[in-house]
Formats: sequence, C-alpha cells, structure tokens
Amino acid sequence: DRPIRVRFAPSPTGSLHLGNARTALYNWLIARRTSGTFVLRLEDTDVDRHQEGAEAAIYEDLRWLGLDWDEGPDVGGPHGPYRQSERHDRYAAAAAALIEGDRAYRCFCTDDRIEDVRTRQRAAGQVPRYDGHCLQTDRDESARRAAAGEPFAIRFRTIPALADPEQVWIAVRDEIRGDLEFAAKELGDPVLVRRDGRATYNFAVVVDDAGMEIDLVVRGDDHLSNTPRQVQLFEALGARPPVFAHVPMVRGTDGEKLSKRHGATSVAEYRRLGYPPEAVLNALVLLGWGPQDDDAVLDLDRMVREFEPARVSRSPSTFDPAKLDWLASKHIQSMPVATLAARVAEALIGAGALPADAPADAGPWFEGVAEMLRTKVERMNQVPDRAAALFAAGGKPADDGAGEVLLADGAGDVVRALDAALSAGEPSDAEAWKAVVARVKQDAGVKGKALFHPLRVAVTGSTAGPELDRLVPLVVAGHRAYPDHVPGLAARVRRTLEEMR
Repeated sequence: DRPIRVRFAPSPTGSLHLGNARTALYNWLIARRTSGTFVLRLEDTDVDRHQEGAEAAIYEDLRWLGLDWDEGPDVGGPHGPYRQSERHDRYAAAAAALIEGDRAYRCFCTDDRIEDVRTRQRAAGQVPRYDGHCLQTDRDESARRAAAGEPFAIRFRTIPALADPEQVWIAVRDEIRGDLEFAAKELGDPVLVRRDGRATYNFAVVVDDAGMEIDLVVRGDDHLSNTPRQVQLFEALGARPPVFAHVPMVRGTDGEKLSKRHGATSVAEYRRLGYPPEAVLNALVLLGWGPQDDDAVLDLDRMVREFEPARVSRSPSTFDPAKLDWLASKHIQSMPVATLAARVAEALIGAGALPADAPADAGPWFEGVAEMLRTKVERMNQVPDRAAALFAAGGKPADDGAGEVLLADGAGDVVRALDAALSAGEPSDAEAWKAVVARVKQDAGVKGKALFHPLRVAVTGSTAGPELDRLVPLVVAGHRAYPDHVPGLAARVRRTLEEMR
C-alpha cells in the first residue's frame, strides 16, 4: 500500500550466481510494483575474496537482465556511500554507541583462548559459543586497556544487563515463513568489530539497512540463522527492523545445491550462451513462485503486476536447464521482429559472419532472416549455425549425404537446368523462385525428391535447412547487401556444377 525500499547487496567476489540474480529480481519487482526504491549496495569488505572487475560484471549482468537501480555506487543517492568499504566511519560510530549504551563490550580474548573454550565445549557436548569472559571486565578497566593499545574485538551483548536469559526472545516477521521466535540464550555474544577494526557481516548489514531505511529484506534462507542477531542489533541501535522474506534455496535437478556440476550457474554464462534475458528472468521468477493461473511464459510487466513475496514457496526450488530452453524458444517466438532482428545481427557479427558496419538498408533483410530462424533457435549462439545456408559458397557439398544426392541419376540435369534458369536473373521473392523451379522441372524432366534434393544441395551444400521459398530470396537480398560475405545464388550453382564435373 506504500512505496517500499528494498536492496540487493552482492559481494564483488565473482560472477552473479543464478540464486543471487533471483534475489535481485524479487527485490526489483517489489520496488517497481510499489513505486518504491531499489537500492544496489556492494558488500566489498572481504578483501581475500574480492575479484578485480567483479563490480563492473555485476552492473553488466543486472543491466543485461533489465534490472535498473535507483540508488547505488555508480548512480549515487541520498543514503550513500553504497560500498561497505566506504562506510567504516558509520560502523565505528555505531559500535561506540552500543558500548556507551551497555549493549556491546570490548573482548580482549586471544584466538588461542577462544579456541580452547570451544574445544572444551565440544567435548562436553555443548554448542560452541563465546563464554562471556570479557563481559565481566569493569568498564573503566576495559577503556584503560584499550587506550593502552591492547588489541580487542567488540562483541554484542545478546542478553541485556539485568535481564533473565530465559525470558529474552527475539521476534522475526517473515513474509514467507510467518512470525518466528528465537531464544536469545542460544545465540551467544557475536563479534561486531574484529581486532583489525573491520565490521563483521551481521553488524555492517544492520548499520547499512538502518541507514538506508530499508523496509523489506528479501534474501536466501541461508541467512535465516543471522536474522535474530540482526533484529536485536536494529533494536539496540534504536532502529526499526525491516520485514524479512527468506526465499528457499535453488537446487539442481538432482536435488543438490546448484553448483558447477549442474552446468552453467551464473548470469554471465547464460549471456555468453546466447539465451534471451527475457527467458532467464522468466526462469528465475518461477524458482519458488508462479502466477495464479499457472501460465509459465511471463514478461517483465506481468511479473511486476503479480509478484508477491507472501506467495513464494517455503520449499527449495529446482532449476531445470531444459525448462529454460523451452522458455527461451517461447520468448523468441513471441519477440517483436525488430528486436529479434537486432539480436540476429549481433550474433552474426559476433561470429564473424558479417562485418560490424551494416548497410543502411539492411534492416528488412535482417528481419527476414529473423523470421526464418524464429522457430529454429532457442538461444542466439545457435544463429550462425542455423543461418549457415545463407553463407554457403557452393562447390563441394558440406556433407556426404549431399554428395550422394549430386551423384544420383538426373541430378546433373537439375543443376544444369537451374544454372540456365538463373542466367535470366536471380529471384528476389518466393513467387519468382517458384517460377525458376517450374522451369527447372520442365527442362530436367524430373519431379519430387529427384528435383528438390539437388536444388537444395546446389543452393546450400546440404540436404537439410530452411525452406527454399524463404531462403532463396534472402540469399539474393543478402548478396546485394553483403556481396563479400553472402555468395550470390548463380555463383553457388556454377561452383557446384564445376565440382560435379
């Protein structure tokens, strides 16, 4: 009922995984449906895992999917900066405020002591957690040791002073899983700031979400265990906790967590494979959600109108590459011809079949090629292969089957008759080609397979391919537009005839 502020906060540690892309999509849909704000924030403080160029790759992946953002590192906004690496002063101020309010304390314990405590707890069958040793340190003593330069971390005080641990429960409102409660005594006192001054994930994300006034946090359910700690931090900082929506894990068709063994798992990989972004978005939105009428083929506008996080399934979802292929074919079949023509052109140019500079009047030709291929491809990297007949040079057949066709009785008569018929001019449309075929039929004295198989091989070098009624005019027009790249029809036939001799 009101504009909602949501955020997508990836780490620039590699390509955008399909699960993260789904999270971005769900957040973007909520923002657009409510006329709200989609915030892009980069959690870039993990210097060990940071990858050069990963930030630019995230931008590229999101833009390719059509997911724009209203605030972010590159576009700015009123709640910046939008990189965690640029927000250290905010984390330090928040930590100081929590210490002052007795909701955090300095921990001078060494790594060896902490590990020793955990070892003894495991041996006793207990869940390893910090034992609160430094919580007993006098506040003045703690400040003195810090001022003297003794290294320390900062821990959150999960059980407030004077509170009964048995009575401290944390309420979490989750749009998918309903209202949840967690016992604070099970959580221990987590580190907020490490000894080197870096804020931990759970602390930084709370300071950021509070400062950026995020209303709803949509994220994977692997973060559910972090949520009670974060809710406590919001409340300790005097901030209103957001509502949460923890979406289920994405699995492969074998039921295991989606990984490289299932094939491509990143947006960049599917972009390189030539899948339409519309199909990738469609597949992502269906990972745990679907429209009420069960229609699987959805465009972005309909997703915006109908998506509701409350209707996302609590069960893990399965990413099926075969379904993506099906969705891709459906989106290509319904794509506006101008859009499909532009992508066909991009695919042919990218494969080196055509030069980058297209003639000014090549638009209609590309549209014709697009219509010819519309039902033949599922992704754009298939275009060069499925359009290969346009670029056949004639001469030696492309495969043994085609060679056998030309060796059959009467095949030479068909090719010679075709050569003679084309001497009067190449057919520019389907009707003109039909007239050529009729003349060849008459002059060669054959019909059926004995006529059409040699015709196809002479034109394309292959026994299979697009209908010649559609293909031949495109060959003729393509040769006019790209004489150095699309061989002319008559020249192909002559080369084939020479090869037969």
